[in-house]
Amino acid sequence: MSKIGLFFGSTTGKTELVAETIQKEFGGDDVVTLHNIMDAEEDDFADYEYLIIGCSTWNIGELQSDWEGFFSELDNIDFNGKKVAYFGTGDQIGYADNFQDAMGILEEKITELGGTTVGYWSTDGYDFNESKAVKNGKFVGLALDEDNQSDLTDERIKAWVAQLKKEFGV
Repeated sequence: MSKIGLFFGSTTGKTELVAETIQKEFGGDDVVTLHNIMDAEEDDFADYEYLIIGCSTWNIGELQSDWEGFFSELDNIDFNGKKVAYFGTGDQIGYADNFQDAMGILEEKITELGGTTVGYWSTDGYDFNESKAVKNGKFVGLALDEDNQSDLTDERIKAWVAQLKKEFGV
């Protein structure tokens, strides 16, 4: 099985816990290597054909602070030929007008840099008004709401990872 690089930023620990759960669902660190974006370097992305990007949305539709700090460095990374999946954590009730915007911001940038998005996720079962993470009626990745729907997180991760295994061809 090919190695997958999972890059995440986490302020409160929720996104990191999701990253660890995704890693476990894939089969552990033999399959998925975790990288906290706070400690990552541009060269770290080169090691992987398959990437998973995790980011929470902060304030009014902004990137998590570690991703915000790394955002301009993305321009120096070659994403051509890489399949990239995204997941985000957010609050669809408190921030209904920008739910999962950070995931959409990162997906748009990485797609412009040559990455191929996989792992689209249905908007069914969510209650929000707008999101930069919705394209063609679907989220660009797995949308999680630990504030209002934490009871659905494990089942959503299981289904998404099963989908990604097919899309990554692993």
